[in-house]
Amino acid sequence: MMPADKVLAGYEKLLKRSARMLNSAREGEWAHLVHEESTYVIEVEDLRQLEIHCELDADAMRRKADLLERILEQDTETRQRLENRRNELSELMGNSRRRRELSRTYQAPDIARARQGVR
Repeated sequence: MMPADKVLAGYEKLLKRSARMLNSAREGEWAHLVHEESTYVIEVEDLRQLEIHCELDADAMRRKADLLERILEQDTETRQRLENRRNELSELMGNSRRRRELSRTYQAPDIARARQGVR
């Protein structure tokens, strides 16, 4: 395989991994998304190293640009879904914290009265 073909194959591989990452985000499979992302980062670095030693012709550059555009579109949606999830978790943590504070506030007098034998 020619170096240019290897580079384009690498971008196609990234596109497929990006699609799996997006699907994981859509399905709420966060652990799987993290696993895919860690592999994605390694593949990006491998591709970067390969691309240093390769010059693409005009057709290959157009194909690479198309693949990158599709990867970026998927990445944008994945990031939006991650941001939405982060916001959900922040809200849940805030609600939990408020409940805990309320519980402490309203249980404290009950505990003091119980210790004194008052109801």
